[in-house]
Amino acid sequence: MESIQAIKQRFGIIGNDPKLNRSIEKAIQVAPTDISVLVTGESGVGKESIPKIIHQLSHRKHGKYIAVNCGAIPEGTIDSELFGHEKGAFTGATATRSGYFEVADGGTIFLDEVGELPLTTQVRLLRVLENGEFIKVGSSKVQKTDVRIVAATNVNMFEAIKKEKFREDLYYRLSTIEINLPPLRERKEDIHLLFRKFASDFALKYKMPTVKLTDDAVNLLTKYRWNGNIRQLRNVAEQVSVLEQHRTINGVTIQNYLPDTGSNLPAVVNSSKSESDFSSEREILYKVLFDMKGDLNDLKKLTMELMKKGSVSEVQKDNEHLIQKIYGDDKDEAFDAAVEDLEVLSIPQRTKTDESIVSDVEDKYHFAEEIEEEETLSLHDKELELIKKSLERHSGKRKLAAAELGISERTLYRKIKQFDL
Repeated sequence: MESIQAIKQRFGIIGNDPKLNRSIEKAIQVAPTDISVLVTGESGVGKESIPKIIHQLSHRKHGKYIAVNCGAIPEGTIDSELFGHEKGAFTGATATRSGYFEVADGGTIFLDEVGELPLTTQVRLLRVLENGEFIKVGSSKVQKTDVRIVAATNVNMFEAIKKEKFREDLYYRLSTIEINLPPLRERKEDIHLLFRKFASDFALKYKMPTVKLTDDAVNLLTKYRWNGNIRQLRNVAEQVSVLEQHRTINGVTIQNYLPDTGSNLPAVVNSSKSESDFSSEREILYKVLFDMKGDLNDLKKLTMELMKKGSVSEVQKDNEHLIQKIYGDDKDEAFDAAVEDLEVLSIPQRTKTDESIVSDVEDKYHFAEEIEEEETLSLHDKELELIKKSLERHSGKRKLAAAELGISERTLYRKIKQFDL
């Protein structure tokens, strides 16, 4: 088995980062087997080197190695490209064509950007991984192939599975062994080494002296974020080599070739907008109506207590939490004022004369159709909806949900039992 350093020299890999060395070591270990490998990492980190290492160190090294960029093939023709087609299978199919899986029989296929595959193609690929069988487009004949599959992606596969853009069973088939390549910003010690290698290559290519960096320029490159990773660093090295007259490059000069990506400070970003937050005016309105209904129910309860007991001090003592909730800090003055204004209304008894007048009026409009107005807003449903959303936001923690809804935990428990949540 070749050493990691020998593999680096053989395939032109620059760097001494421990994470990079571990990725190469895993590739060396898995190469003699036929296990499917998924290479992950950001765009531009050099994922295409890993499948080459795996193929050259395997028993398939004398077979064909085909690299396929899945994101560059149109959705309508990708099945034909991978699995082939029969003559007349579709418009323009003037002859039978062999696909990559048929041509690469006994070799290795590298599926780059595998996360961009259409779902229908993912089903076909899953069958090849399971039993090595595939069917050409427009054919009914099952064919066998013996191909080693190495896939690569810069997509967050778990997010893609969550959004139903990638099959979960296919992901676990492809990622029997997963090799992750670190981004360039995590390989700070390798940045200057890579720049020197690229500068030397371009000096040889364009027949000019090699550019050299001052200490401040090296420090600037090391601290830069490099969203485009090695590919971006290579482009910067080429631009500097071609455009600069002076061969010694300082920090001020190199800064002109680095796009401003903003602050590198960490920040918490919620990429997915919650459907249960009160971000819309309608949700805010429902919340206000829900609070008003709760206050109204509390006032009804206080009124009934006053009517039954007749003792203000006793009611005030027994319902301290309700008064605090409704009237806030000025509860004493507000409650006393409310009691003074409270009047028990008596319903006057109807006389026979009143009844006859009402009867005549009703008879006069007996033909009128009684219309029952539909309630356009069901507070009961909205109350139930708000309770559900609040419980979801706080992962079922009733204390936090009750605090957000402005009700006691006991009241929330009662409503949960009432609504059978």
